[in-house]
Amino acid sequence: MKTSFFTITIVLLCSTLPLSLSQRCNVKDQITLLRLKNSLGNPNVLATWTSSSDCCKWHFVECDPYNDRIKSLTIFSGDISSTIPDTIGNLPYLETLILRKLTNLTGQIPVTITKLTHLKTLTISWTNLSGPIPSFLSQLKTLTTLDLSYNNFNGSIPPELATLPNLENLHLDRNELTGPIPDSFGNFTRKVPAIYLSHNLLTGTVPRSLAQVNFTSLDLSRNKLQGDLSVFFGMNKTIQTADFSRNMFEFNFSAMNEFPASLSVLDLNHNSIYGNLPEALTRLQLQALNVSYNRLCGEIPVGGRLQNYDNTAYFHNRCLCGFPLTACF
Repeated sequence: MKTSFFTITIVLLCSTLPLSLSQRCNVKDQITLLRLKNSLGNPNVLATWTSSSDCCKWHFVECDPYNDRIKSLTIFSGDISSTIPDTIGNLPYLETLILRKLTNLTGQIPVTITKLTHLKTLTISWTNLSGPIPSFLSQLKTLTTLDLSYNNFNGSIPPELATLPNLENLHLDRNELTGPIPDSFGNFTRKVPAIYLSHNLLTGTVPRSLAQVNFTSLDLSRNKLQGDLSVFFGMNKTIQTADFSRNMFEFNFSAMNEFPASLSVLDLNHNSIYGNLPEALTRLQLQALNVSYNRLCGEIPVGGRLQNYDNTAYFHNRCLCGFPLTACF
């Protein structure tokens, strides 16, 4: 009887404890998130964020199971009309920050974001943020993914981004970036990230320094870039996906006699590339190929997967012939 009475008493006491004593969420993190919500205008999308509930159970929030600190904040879509508040930097254990499809989110990235020294994933995409991409992002040394795609960022690409030692994916596509690809992008040391720079206003020649590193995926499409693309190819390279379409590249394709066996996607359409298609292409297991709208001539080599594509992969060249185009005479 005494044991049962004791157990019931403990249960009743626990059920009447204040939320602040029974919740998982760290009080400092909860205060920060409530201030963040207020700065964002108390949008409906953050309706679950209330002082009377455990913030580890709020929408868009994830707590670390070991220390119950906020480790992930992902706000996807919603009625947010604001800038990114400075208070975003007051979540010291944050590893993932994703702000996506918030079309009324404006302004620039606050420098307080550099306080997030455990941040691994930073995604700010499909917003109306503008201004230059800040060089202070290079202080986030733990980043593995930096995605700033589908925004209105302008100006040049900060060369300091090449100092991020753990970077695996860099998405700067679909912005209004100008100037050349930084020469420093040939200086990645510990890891060489997959780089996506498409749909910008980049100009200049591809830096020769890029020959020093091995990329796996590279998308430079829909810019105004020039130069020789041979720096990315060769038997010692590891590139798998290469999209250089819709630029101003002009070089002799015939001179490229070696391609890495890893290459599976090659898109060169809408440039001014001339010469013949290299015979070495027949030794590749290409999943996708497009060389249309160039100045290529000669017969399409027979072999490999070059005959697996329809004529749209080859048409609108100066005098390219052979299946799937018309026969050579």
